Order: sequence, then structure tokens, then C-alpha cells
Amino acid sequence: MKCLRIYATPDGESHFGEVEIPMTAKVTVAPGAKPFQVSKRYLASSMEFTQIPAGMRQVDWHTVPARILTVRLTGAVDYETSDGEVRHVSAGEFVLVEDTHGKGHLSRHSPDEQTVLWIRLPDGLDIPPA
Repeated sequence: MKCLRIYATPDGESHFGEVEIPMTAKVTVAPGAKPFQVSKRYLASSMEFTQIPAGMRQVDWHTVPARILTVRLTGAVDYETSDGEVRHVSAGEFVLVEDTHGKGHLSRHSPDEQTVLWIRLPDGLDIPPA
């Protein structure tokens, strides 16, 4: 499974990339149900539900305080990185935001209130625990 990623290079420029989340194990959750594919477990240090108020529109250039996996439950956002690339993220999608230094990114929000789950991942998704 692929995960959209926003990251900063050492020179402080932000970019989009992708992280591949390996899905290998199969788990049967109920008799007669098809098995689920699952990833390895990833450590999370905390999680927060956030509500972005209606009418927020644009949040100017900013960084994040830590590696955060955002899971958009409602609403939509357009992210722009400092290299000028823009990506649209709708409800039901998730993004690993790792630009903790540098210029950061812009967020242009849909006009309605939005709910987003923020999950802090101390090691990101590229380094599953052993």
C-alpha cells in the first residue's frame, strides 16, 4: 500500500514522495470471512482528533512539530510544497507529514469544517519496529 509523504531535504525545501507500506500477513477476523492483509505494527507516541473550522481556507507556510500521519476523516485539502507541486487529499486518504524543518508546506482547505486524525509516529512509516 502506498502512502503520500511530505518531507524536507537538508536544504529546507519540501517535496512530495511516497512510502510503500508492505502488506504481507493475512489475518482471519471471523469464520467464513476473507482474510485481511495487514502491515507490521508501527509505534505511535500519541494521537489527536482535530477539527478545522469552516472557512479556514489557506494556512500559510508551516512545518510540523514531529512526524505525523494525518488521516482525513471529512473535508479535503490541497497541499503545496516549496518546489511548487500541489496534491489534493480527500476524506478517507492519509498523508505522512515529515517536513519538521525548512520552508514547510501550504494547506488550502475546503470551506466546510473538517475532522482529521493526527498520529505521531516517532520512527515514521519507513522504519517499522523489529
